[in-house]
Amino acid sequence: MDKKILIRLLVFVVIVILGIGGGWLWWLDATSAVNPVDTSNKIFVVSKGEGVRSIASRLKAEHLIKDPIGFFLTVKLTRLDEKLQAGDFRLSPSMNLKTLSEALTHGSLDAWVTILEGWRNEEIALKLAQALNIPETEFTKVARQGYMFPDTYLLPKTASASAVSLVFENNFAQRVTPLLRNGIVSKGLTFEQGITLASIVEREGDSDSDRPTIAAVLLKRFKNDWPLQADATIQYILGYQPDEKSWWKKTIFDEDKKIKSAYNTYIQVGLPPTPICNPGLASITAVAAASDTPFWYYLHDTKGEVHFAKTLEEHNSNVRKYLQQ
Repeated sequence: MDKKILIRLLVFVVIVILGIGGGWLWWLDATSAVNPVDTSNKIFVVSKGEGVRSIASRLKAEHLIKDPIGFFLTVKLTRLDEKLQAGDFRLSPSMNLKTLSEALTHGSLDAWVTILEGWRNEEIALKLAQALNIPETEFTKVARQGYMFPDTYLLPKTASASAVSLVFENNFAQRVTPLLRNGIVSKGLTFEQGITLASIVEREGDSDSDRPTIAAVLLKRFKNDWPLQADATIQYILGYQPDEKSWWKKTIFDEDKKIKSAYNTYIQVGLPPTPICNPGLASITAVAAASDTPFWYYLHDTKGEVHFAKTLEEHNSNVRKYLQQ
């Protein structure tokens, strides 16, 4: 073999060996603990839907790993990226990359809990019982109906019912701005009356496009001492329906509208004593921004679409057209 070729071959082999050796040394360093003797803990929060690259970058910034690429390769090669959870985790600089990566797949200190618009407290209580093991009766005892703001929360698994209700109420206080509060008061309502009306609007409206007009109709009825005649208040009175497995009865009959209750807006003029559910921001805004409307009546057809009417005659015509087919 030509001497020059042999020398080039040897150089190539040396480079390959050095490359492999260097890569191996990098890998050993990248996957080792940042500080094996530092056993202090940090709370590291992974957001819902956060990607591996973002997690890796923030772990590096928190001095919990040495190299984001090392973390990325570790979770990809071991397929842990499919098991990473959202939540908060107690991590330490003394953890090597394998231990730290596995810690992010289980044992979150918190749980994500989503509260939907229009849920009553009993529905929220069931969700909390499932997610946080809080007895349902404990939550319903301390929760203020109407002020448990619908949202997605990251809640400590050890939280008490009163602590969770305070989180919901504090979020309500932040999200329902002074502008919204002033809007409600400008309609001739107390703030509490506005939230009660918004809770009815939440259950009566099927979409954010319907709710502003429904709010205007109900506010108009309230100001003119008309009964609100809202089916949602009857549903609230009737409570849980075992056959339907729902807190909101699907079909309301004439007999249901005769129930004696302060919440029955078919026989009582004015608003119920308290909200009937926990309204979302769209329903609260609909009340705060309600404008004059020519309509006095509305109904939902069998498809859930809302039809408004200016007169009783027009409303009765809508009943015959959409509900008595």
